[in-house]
Amino acid sequence: MEIRICHLYPKLLSVAGDRGNLMALARRCAWRGIRCSVAEADAGVVPDFTEFDLILLHGGQDCEMRQAARDLELKADSLRKAIEADAVVLAVCAGYQLLANYYVPADGPRISGIGVLDAVTEGGSTRFMSHIAVSCDIGQGVPRSLVGFENHSGRTYLGPGAAPLGQVIAGSGNNGEDGTEGARYREVYATYLHGPVLPKNPWLTDHLIYRALRHRYGDTGTPDVLASLEDQAEAEAHAAALRLACVPARRWRAVGRQAIVAANAVKGMAWISR
Repeated sequence: MEIRICHLYPKLLSVAGDRGNLMALARRCAWRGIRCSVAEADAGVVPDFTEFDLILLHGGQDCEMRQAARDLELKADSLRKAIEADAVVLAVCAGYQLLANYYVPADGPRISGIGVLDAVTEGGSTRFMSHIAVSCDIGQGVPRSLVGFENHSGRTYLGPGAAPLGQVIAGSGNNGEDGTEGARYREVYATYLHGPVLPKNPWLTDHLIYRALRHRYGDTGTPDVLASLEDQAEAEAHAAALRLACVPARRWRAVGRQAIVAANAVKGMAWISR
């Protein structure tokens, strides 16, 4: 089996280790014998996004984000068609904002997004910089914890057309006010979590792989489950990041153990069922 990945703006938008998301996807595919082809689409390259199963759009500074926003206008129609056909998208930070309606920095003009996500972002006077933990329920039957590091000054507010990726356990999330983090629409998964996010959250990596396989092969051509992997190192990294997010100690005692149990409800689970 094979999935086709498009890495959007790898030169402009790939800060805070975000390229590691691509490495995690490719490695976990390889361990299962799933072929993984990767195409890069920087500024000036207008691919047919409907040919891809999984699209990555990562974070960057405002200057690079402006360049990407101007170029994304040329790519927008094809990208929208792919998203409406349920291509899987992981969008991080600036990538999240570019898929939404707009972002207004605190010290600059508005940056327009392509409006796939019903969300707007306003610049704030302070940055959210901390380890973060989020409780996610994306249809797997049990909430799972998502961990990473947030570093953004934007305050993002979701409209009725987008659902949050999860609820904040510890950290600031979308805006530091309503307890939400990230956004979801169809098979778009948007987040502020850097780190990169996927190596420490193998359950999410596998979910994206599985949905990408479903996009390529449909219900009948996709296995019911992905083969299990030995995830001891990943589980330890996840637990360490969760512990860092849930300080002070009394907060860790209150929510840390519960979150770990939710994240590992089925020990060693590296597959996603239908």
